[in-house]
Amino acid sequence: MEYTQLGRTGLKVSRLVLGTMNFGPYTDEADSHALMDAALDAGVNFFDTANAYGREPRGRTESIIGNWFAKGGDRRDKVVLATKVYGNMSQDPGTAWPNHDKLSALNIRRAVDASLKRLQTDYLDLYQFHHIDRNTPFEEIWQAIDVLVTQGKILYAGSSNFPGYKIAQANETADRHGRLGLVSEQCLYNLYERRAEMEVLPAAREYGLGVVPWSPLHGGLLGGVLRKEADGGRRVSGTAAQALADPTVRERIGAYEDLVDKHGLEPGDTALAWLLTRPGVTGPIIGPRTSEQLVSALRAVSLELPDDLLESLESLFPGPGPSPEAFAW
Repeated sequence: MEYTQLGRTGLKVSRLVLGTMNFGPYTDEADSHALMDAALDAGVNFFDTANAYGREPRGRTESIIGNWFAKGGDRRDKVVLATKVYGNMSQDPGTAWPNHDKLSALNIRRAVDASLKRLQTDYLDLYQFHHIDRNTPFEEIWQAIDVLVTQGKILYAGSSNFPGYKIAQANETADRHGRLGLVSEQCLYNLYERRAEMEVLPAAREYGLGVVPWSPLHGGLLGGVLRKEADGGRRVSGTAAQALADPTVRERIGAYEDLVDKHGLEPGDTALAWLLTRPGVTGPIIGPRTSEQLVSALRAVSLELPDDLLESLESLFPGPGPSPEAFAW
């Protein structure tokens, strides 16, 4: 495994991030524990979760991770643990009380204590804001984070799904008050979806944030979906299935699979390896449901993509270009 600094911090993290959103809804506790053991054995030390993961009940994913930590064996000490705050944790949103979601100081205080309890740990390495809160000023958010840092409950703060201007607002506010500010941004970014290159990635580089892309295979679209479909394998659903309904998209994905096949590579490995070549990217989040999927993802770290393949990928999936040129000139 290769390691890198998380943004401008001294924290060393693996270049692949273990995403845990499947733990609970799609992967049972025993298999989830086996996946975490395998990831740790492979050198993956950066684990990502969120308080709202687990669906029924919400928080189930954090509890699965907490039960894994409770097995001992220095599991907690070896892991850089990241979770998130924002979503309403009520199991019945229709009966939810006010102040049980978003980024008020009250909810941040309540949510971090609940996450620590479920995770069976006394601190979080990285506490991430899962979404922007248009109604809470950053002065209040940073005051709440200061308290948690002083209490030893969190070490760093990060963002998720923030536009570039909110990254700037957050860190300019932090700087005025002598605070560290955001150290990472978790965003949608992959070969197919490159809009983050216009504003989010430049803002992250300017303010020293590590970039942690989620959905690196775009919901399976970049994972060899047409080949699997032809072989009678598992069909994609959600946004990937909607995209494939467009003949133009289907043709482009087919061209992608043919291209990587000519180079003797797998589509999913290639998509992950491409992200690892992008400036400012700390590491993509992988969300394996099985040990086979984990092993496949691990190959990407040592995969070197030849220049001609990188050029072909750029032609097949062109980025939007930098702003403001991309939309102004």
